[in-house]
Amino acid sequence: MNGKKNVFGKPLMGCCTDPMTGFYRDGYCRTSNADTGTHVVCAIMTKEFLEYTKSKGNDLSTPIPEYRFPGLKPDDKWCLCISRWLEAEKAGVAPLIDLDATDEKALEYTNIHVLKTYAE
Repeated sequence: MNGKKNVFGKPLMGCCTDPMTGFYRDGYCRTSNADTGTHVVCAIMTKEFLEYTKSKGNDLSTPIPEYRFPGLKPDDKWCLCISRWLEAEKAGVAPLIDLDATDEKALEYTNIHVLKTYAE
């Protein structure tokens, strides 16, 4: 994936294509300067996290057909903003993450030991 690396310094793996995720909607949790949310964490959705993020104004569970967004359900993988994931971690509702599909940029916000605690 164009030299993008995961948190282990290895090639970034895809997160999910059903539903299609990523800032670029290409299945990868990669980022650029255009991505103000820094969507780098490949997270496995849970009911608790989906309720939490909805309560914070980001409803990921309701379908939006005009954007071909099916709405997420527990066990779906999705590229989350690192800031929302860290917020959820502090609140005790952070979802597990796929470290092979989580961009190394996440390490600019937290350390590998915290991330490994939530490895799927």
